[in-house]
Amino acid sequence: MRYLTFALCKGRLAKQTLELLEQVGITCEEMKDKSSRKLIFVNEELKLRFFLAKGPDVPTYVEYGAADIGVVGKDIILEEDRKVHEVLDLKFGACRMCVCGPESAKELLGHREIIRAATKYPNIAKNYFFDQKHQTVEIIKLNGSIELAPIVGLSEVIVDIVETGTTLKENGLKVLEEVCPLSARMIVNPVSMRMENDRIRELITGLREILK
Repeated sequence: MRYLTFALCKGRLAKQTLELLEQVGITCEEMKDKSSRKLIFVNEELKLRFFLAKGPDVPTYVEYGAADIGVVGKDIILEEDRKVHEVLDLKFGACRMCVCGPESAKELLGHREIIRAATKYPNIAKNYFFDQKHQTVEIIKLNGSIELAPIVGLSEVIVDIVETGTTLKENGLKVLEEVCPLSARMIVNPVSMRMENDRIRELITGLREILK
C-alpha cells in the first residue's frame, strides 16, 4: 500500500485539521513534538505522511501530486485557481471575503464608477468586480496592512478577509459588500482521487459524519 500524503496549512489551520482527523482515527504523534525539525511526518501503521506548507503553496503541492490531499482556506483555493478537487468544507476558520471602505465609498460601488481597489487577492477581486459586478476597477496588489490603503488615499476600497470587523471599525472603515463566505476546505489531487478512490472516499465519509 502506498503512502497517502497530506499537505497542511501551517499554523492554526494545521492544528485544527489534526484535531479533526484524530476523531476519525488518523493520528500523527510525530507532529506533536514541538522541538522536531523534521519536514515530513509519518504514520507507518496507517501508511500516511504529513507535511506543513505556507497556505498559497498547498494547492500547488496538491495539483502537481506531491500531496494527495490538502487542507487550506477557500480564499487561497479561489486565488490560486489550481487544478484540484474541492471535496469538503471543514467548517472551521470561518470568515468572509468583503469589499470594505469608508461609508462614502458605498455610493461609488452603486454607481459603478471607475475606482481603485487594494487587495492581497487580485484574482478574487478581478473575478468579483469584472465578472460578477461588471464594474471597471484598477486593482492594486498589496502585501501588508490593506486597511491603510483607503486611509492614505491609495484606493477607494479594499478587498480583504473579515473575521470580526474590529480592525475595520478602529480605522473608520466598514464592510460595504460581501464577496463570498470562507472556511477551511479539503482538496484532492485528481489523479489521486482515481487511484486511491476507496481510501479517500472513506476518509471523506468519516469526516462528513463528524461534521454533521
